Amino acid sequence: MTGQIGEVMQESMQAALTWVRSNAKSLDLEEDFTKDVDIHIHVPAGAIPKDGPSAGVTMATALASLMTNTPVRPLTAMTGEITLSGNVLPVGGIKEKFLAAKRAGVKDVILPAENRQNVEEDLTPEQIEGVAIHYASRIEDVLTIALPSSTKEEQHDEQVREQVLQNAVA
Repeated sequence: MTGQIGEVMQESMQAALTWVRSNAKSLDLEEDFTKDVDIHIHVPAGAIPKDGPSAGVTMATALASLMTNTPVRPLTAMTGEITLSGNVLPVGGIKEKFLAAKRAGVKDVILPAENRQNVEEDLTPEQIEGVAIHYASRIEDVLTIALPSSTKEEQHDEQVREQVLQNAVA
């Protein structure tokens, strides 16, 4: 684990990796999948120090995506702390994170279930419009939303990725 990260973020990275390792079977991975694999997580500095648990579910999703060779759905954002047992815990700054994701063109946002009240109290219907919000209590909930589960879904997601790339070039 490298980059400009603090202790709490390092712990989140370790929790994510530990969860993936301990749930290898449910992800259709060999139980010793890390035996011949070197995993390195780097968080680019970008002049902003990072230290918080908010990226735990994102890191677990990225690791599951990498190890299963299943791309994360395009235009999807997520936040939440992950425990070693796979629980998704609430985080702060939901309004700011949600609005930043929407400005970036995200269409699906995955949030901790315990942050539902923050959405209801801090965001207006106009701010939410155009973005689907999914609430997760467990990392399995996150993976169900973030990773396509069928070839048809993967083909659809690939079409969306191609459209996004074409729009970015245009």
